[in-house]
Amino acid sequence: MPTHLPPESWILEGVMTTLAPAPAGSPTHAGLNIAPMGPIVDRRFEQFVFRPFATSTTYRNLKATGAGVFHVTDDVLLIARAAMGTVTAVSDVAIEPAQHVRGFVLADACRYYELQVRALDDRNERTRIEAKVVSSESRRDFFGFNRARHAVLEAAILVTRLFLTGPGPVLAELDRLQVIVDKTGSDPEHTAMSELRSHVERAADAAKYLSAEATKVD
Repeated sequence: MPTHLPPESWILEGVMTTLAPAPAGSPTHAGLNIAPMGPIVDRRFEQFVFRPFATSTTYRNLKATGAGVFHVTDDVLLIARAAMGTVTAVSDVAIEPAQHVRGFVLADACRYYELQVRALDDRNERTRIEAKVVSSESRRDFFGFNRARHAVLEAAILVTRLFLTGPGPVLAELDRLQVIVDKTGSDPEHTAMSELRSHVERAADAAKYLSAEATKVD
């Protein structure tokens, strides 16, 4: 049976920034994590419900600090790189201090929401974190819809599931999505797909190596 969202609720794909607890004397941006997230939101954007895995850095940071910033962006190359864990705030993306929570805002986001955690349930592997919006701001218009950007978004989500599915199914889906990007994508989408494929292929090579080493031991 399909799982339905609550009435008047939607999943909103975007990018989350969180901070790890900083040791005394460290820079304020130490431990900044940038990750794709798809929270459930209500029509008024007053409450966000996150469901990160208990192994994720976003979960650990939200549990430790109780705050983060969620961004709506049309930069799918950023989303792809965040999914691969290759974004570093200092060199790859401009950031600004958040105004009402301990955290950072991605300067080029279309809009963002500063959040405070109000409830957290981590009894299961897939956690549930409810957060309230304490401040929000719109920076620029969202570009709009197109197939290539949606294809990259889907590919990025698949990459975050590598630890569940293994590389084989992800590569198969990348082949299907690549057709869409080839037909309708611009340079950022082509770059994103190339980097995502390389990332998954490296994971596949690593899996083969580990399998071969295990065979030798046996």
